Amino acid sequence: MSATLCLHPTITLLQTSSLTSVVQSELERMILSGELAPGAKLTEMALAERLGVSRGPLREAFRMLDEAGLVRTEKNRGVFVRDIPITEAIEIFDLRAAMDELVGRRLAERITAPELKEVRGLVEQMEHAVKARDAHHYHLLNLKFHDRLVELAGNSKLTAIYRKLIKELSLFRRLNLAEGLLPISASEHRAIVKAIASGDAAAAGKAMFEHVIESKERTIKNNPRPTAAPRTTAMRRARVRPAQGARP
Repeated sequence: MSATLCLHPTITLLQTSSLTSVVQSELERMILSGELAPGAKLTEMALAERLGVSRGPLREAFRMLDEAGLVRTEKNRGVFVRDIPITEAIEIFDLRAAMDELVGRRLAERITAPELKEVRGLVEQMEHAVKARDAHHYHLLNLKFHDRLVELAGNSKLTAIYRKLIKELSLFRRLNLAEGLLPISASEHRAIVKAIASGDAAAAGKAMFEHVIESKERTIKNNPRPTAAPRTTAMRRARVRPAQGARP
């Protein structure tokens, strides 16, 4: 009997699939953390050596990251980390605002006492981060807070789309929350939880919508490149004053 172990094709496939997932997760971490900067070319040979894997799982991971919107593949040129322009970032903010308004409305109608306690706890942790002037920890808690609210809304399709948008938005890399703005942001999160807890769907939806729009306006203000005039004011008026005969 040969000493060489011949693996069943299914086992080999599972091992390759698992390795590809690991490689994808590590590349995603490197991209979202800024270790691989927007616009950077992903070189197969260098990354394969760095991660200690063959090129097969690496290429499959590139394909999955392309589908996720984190990299772009250019024929005869290679694979590059996506660089999100300000115009696309604004579109993501607008879409996220609409999604968050729906989330706020749904949570006001269905959130449970234990879930409410959980999200209040996250806001308290954010307030502690503000006092400690720990902007990095605040940012992580901010992401966790919003992701959890979307998850609690109970719509798996919405959650998947939301997470993809957030990852794409993270590629934009603009500092919206200077240390002096952290207390304002924290108070907005407290107001969101209060509106949800009140059971008022309209108020909860509005609180979440306005919070995203404020972030969008900070992004436009902090962006050094010129862009088209934002339609934020028009959007707000459209929400506050629906057309005559339309249902609110």
